[in-house]
Amino acid sequence: MSKKSKQHDKQFKQNAVQYVKEHPDLSLEECAKNLGIGLSTLSRWRQQFEANDGDIPVRGSGNYVSDEQKEIARLKRELRDTQDALDVLKKAISILGKE
Repeated sequence: MSKKSKQHDKQFKQNAVQYVKEHPDLSLEECAKNLGIGLSTLSRWRQQFEANDGDIPVRGSGNYVSDEQKEIARLKRELRDTQDALDVLKKAISILGKE
């Protein structure tokens, strides 16, 4: 059974790092447990926060500057998926045509 990683938004990550700073009496491991995230995840966020002057870079759908760019990315994905399906159909036709 595969474990799907949960995507956290930028605000959650910044709040998690702030939580660590506000609770110096707790270990990093205890903070991670209280927040329901892994120790290595919290450590990475803290390093990113310190390395980027209080900013934590994020990936995923939240990185689009505008709705237009988000729509362009969606259409590119849809086109790629359609082209993949077409390639599969072409291969199937060529295999069936040989018989």
